Amino acid sequence: MDAVGSVVLSLDAELGWGFHDFERPPTDRVEAGRRGWETMLELCAEYDVPATWAVVGHLMLDSCDGVHEDHPAPEGWFARERDVWADREDLRFAPDLVEALLEADVDHEFASHSFSHVLFGRPETDRELATAEVRRSLEIADEWGQTVDSFVYPRNDVGHREVLADNGISAYRGRSPTYDGVRGLVDSTVRSRSMLVEPVVDEYGLVNVPASLFLFGFEGPVRTVAESIWEDPMVVQAHRGIDQAVQSDGLFHMWLHPNNLTHERDDRRMQAILSYLDRRRTETDLTVETIGDVARRLETARGVDGEAIVVDGDD
Repeated sequence: MDAVGSVVLSLDAELGWGFHDFERPPTDRVEAGRRGWETMLELCAEYDVPATWAVVGHLMLDSCDGVHEDHPAPEGWFARERDVWADREDLRFAPDLVEALLEADVDHEFASHSFSHVLFGRPETDRELATAEVRRSLEIADEWGQTVDSFVYPRNDVGHREVLADNGISAYRGRSPTYDGVRGLVDSTVRSRSMLVEPVVDEYGLVNVPASLFLFGFEGPVRTVAESIWEDPMVVQAHRGIDQAVQSDGLFHMWLHPNNLTHERDDRRMQAILSYLDRRRTETDLTVETIGDVARRLETARGVDGEAIVVDGDD
């Protein structure tokens, strides 16, 4: 496959479902989900950046009984929905936000983030549960008139890839070969480690588009200190990854959750990254793609030369 300089942005859109299995969910993140979703849609529109939005299927429902008797989830999996969050429909349902996503002028990709944020790599997640999570999310998407080509694993816990293939999914976001947070900052700045990734076809015929950088992997007091004497380290890393994509005709894949935008400084981080991406795209041949775009590009290249990069992976 002839590489092209490109950048992918993917988002894990989950609201409360990203934390419903936590004993003590982080309040700031839980409450920031809707605000962050709307902010990211606005920023993507401002800079005309298409992204892969991986949406938890349950958010597309208008209502439910909170029991889900036909779902083979472990006992207690939906407990928070029935008790603590019984009156928090804003955390459990988001047809309004999904509609805003689908009606956006930017050509975003609608992807699946499972039905209820089950962790696919856990031993207790068997094939039956994985299949139910995938199929239910696809059924709901179909009811909305959406086809789904890409999948983002909850918490990047990759597993049961054969289930994706069996249900018509063609691509997924794979684990990052780089490091986030402090170690990633050291590797990319001091050691000049590349943040570019190579999409590959796995043994199930799925296109794995690995993540390069989690845009909120450098938080807390260490971020505050760094910003006070320097500039936002994650903005620096993102700019470096974008530049590497331009210079090496490679792929840089950054990702985040909308609920990472808990304060205005998080908005500024994303604005600084997307505005820079837009400028570099204008100055060069850099393209902005979705996970699905990358997969189709790889499939086209395979059709031309008959070969593909295939790797084995552990489930």
